[in-house]
Amino acid sequence: MRMFVAVVPPDEVVESLAEFLEPRREAGRDLRWTDPEQWHLTLAFMPDVPDRVLDDLVERLARVSRRHEPVPLRLAGAGAFPNPYASRVLWAGLEHEGDGLRHLARGIRGVCAKAGAAPQGGPFHPHITLARTRRPVEASRWLRVLELYAGPAWVAREVTLIASHLGEGRGNRPRYEAVATLPLGRGERR
Repeated sequence: MRMFVAVVPPDEVVESLAEFLEPRREAGRDLRWTDPEQWHLTLAFMPDVPDRVLDDLVERLARVSRRHEPVPLRLAGAGAFPNPYASRVLWAGLEHEGDGLRHLARGIRGVCAKAGAAPQGGPFHPHITLARTRRPVEASRWLRVLELYAGPAWVAREVTLIASHLGEGRGNRPRYEAVATLPLGRGERR
């Protein structure tokens, strides 16, 4: 099963960014914009989680989540992967203080590997994907626009383990299914 662990922004944060982007989407016809209801900050991506490790994975994620305190965050800044001059992905950045978010991502990735659900990807770079392109594009004008946005601050109080079902969502996009929501710190499990 294809899965990831993420911080999902609260509704007011999603609505603020969606309102900012709405009048600009028409200008980006060459971009495939992501659905706001699917915006998330990926902490660990696991392309193939065997069913037999799922219970252990959730237990390990719960333990590591309890060891990390809630993290204050704010959407601000922007970037492009792999770079602004041959961009395939446009993203919104996240402001955060200290190393709490990086330590959380490192801990999450570590327990995923120990559970037998090896995470994939390069170094952790906190972002929320806003749009993708079929071919590389020069995106510096988009980055200038996106750099103007600074969203409301919030505190991430939980992480969510999400199953990604490719091609089952609207417009042949992935359908996301929350498998477990795990509180950070000493909160209650939901």
